[in-house]
Amino acid sequence: MYKFDLTPKIQNILKLVPQPRKKSGFKVALICIAVALILTLNRYLGDYRFILTLLHSLELNELNVIFSSLMLEHANAQLHQLLYWAASIILFYFILPILLIVFILKERLAEYGFAIHFNWDSYKPYLLMLIIMVPIIGYFSGTQSFMAGYPFYTVERTEQLYPNFVMWQFFYFLQFIALEFLFRGFLLHGTKGKFGFYAIFVMMIPYCMIHFGKPLAETIGAIVAGIVLGIMSLKTKSIWPGVMLHYGVAIMMDLSVLYRKGMLF
Repeated sequence: MYKFDLTPKIQNILKLVPQPRKKSGFKVALICIAVALILTLNRYLGDYRFILTLLHSLELNELNVIFSSLMLEHANAQLHQLLYWAASIILFYFILPILLIVFILKERLAEYGFAIHFNWDSYKPYLLMLIIMVPIIGYFSGTQSFMAGYPFYTVERTEQLYPNFVMWQFFYFLQFIALEFLFRGFLLHGTKGKFGFYAIFVMMIPYCMIHFGKPLAETIGAIVAGIVLGIMSLKTKSIWPGVMLHYGVAIMMDLSVLYRKGMLF
């Protein structure tokens, strides 16, 4: 009887990961504290409703009126809300870690998965995953819950995709870069010197937790996705294949729903 053994594959990955070093403790502590603060700040300051409450409590009436108008009363209020959410993720998940790496840790961004490695073998598994997802997304895009939840930016029947939907997709893509950089770059590659291969599981826990509040299946799926994307990031030493996969699935979901609704062509 054939046995499926992952041990050789894990051993091959372990060869690519530096052995844990005792002197990396301060760096790991700094990165873990930074990630906790980043997730906390984004959770609150990335919510426009919290900002409205904060401005009101601080009696900053003029700012409150302007911000409230943009988020609630403007004709493009939905777009403004989404752009604010994406901008918050880009600031906290991407810009702040870069500042820490460059000015505090004084290391190269390439050491945190930011380098682009043009290696077909690195991208082939991601492309295969995308191909596998096509029929799955095609099937579920016709379900009521799927059509109600995607795209995040709701396109009205009489609305053109350009400029609002296109603008949203651009920022949507940028936030996926930020997401992958924080978890599969900053946190994963920043702690692998201490934890080796097991840095994947350190990263997977907060990655799963940011999905709390979403459907149960999606949150459980984030555990699997976090591990798989972590393994691939260690293997390729790059976040970019993960960005390709993450956004590739997202844009297919959005376009599939628009097609089902007869709004794509």
